[in-house]
Amino acid sequence: MAKRIEASNVSSYYGSFKAIDNVSMTVEPKTITALIGPSGCGKSTFLRSINRMHEVLPNARIEGRLTIDDQNIYDPDVDITAVRRMIGMVFQRPNPFPTMSIYENAVAGLKLNGVKKKSLLDDAAEKSLRSANLWDEVKDRLDRPGAGLSGGQQQRLCIARTIAVEPQVVLMDEPCSALDPISTLAIEDLMFKLKDRFTIIIVTHNMQQAARVSDKTGFFSIDKTGEPGRLIEYDDTQKIFSNPSQKKTEDYITGRFG
Repeated sequence: MAKRIEASNVSSYYGSFKAIDNVSMTVEPKTITALIGPSGCGKSTFLRSINRMHEVLPNARIEGRLTIDDQNIYDPDVDITAVRRMIGMVFQRPNPFPTMSIYENAVAGLKLNGVKKKSLLDDAAEKSLRSANLWDEVKDRLDRPGAGLSGGQQQRLCIARTIAVEPQVVLMDEPCSALDPISTLAIEDLMFKLKDRFTIIIVTHNMQQAARVSDKTGFFSIDKTGEPGRLIEYDDTQKIFSNPSQKKTEDYITGRFG
């Protein structure tokens, strides 16, 4: 079941450095939300804070409240592993496990979670690969290395691996930045299909992509290098790209800076 995400006055730190300041937004279930803005403005930091991935770096912490269906994921008694199982992540560059086959990549998360029965793994592999629009391309070579696929196929394999464990939220950090236009279109088509089951948040530098795929858009920016990133505007994507409320948003959208 797709989840509702609510950030309330979220600030994120790496040691003494404040990366994002006072971010508040609500992401509704079964929607696609795009986060846009210049490099270094905190988009990816905010994205990673949603499933606590930023905590893999030393001295990382947040202030504020971040809830998934009203459960604060930063409560002391919350299991971080359970959070990351519920909130999947797809990274900028395709990262299939190089020593694993296509099949093994697809079910890697399930095996890690203790699923051993072959029939369950077989069903999950086919279901996730079909959901990722990859099954017909790989069904006759599931035992081949995942790293042997094309870049676009590798990224869809990573999406299949992410959704095989049935998360409720899927985070995508510039998932198309290393792909060609045809592969990018395939990933975008896949996003539309997946939003019927998942809440999706995507970081992208491609404003045309944000306009094409998202229901809501958040624009992040910074005042100057070394300052924390801030959420300048968050609204329906159509409004952001046609009639933004903030001049800074309009300047970025129209290419005056960034």
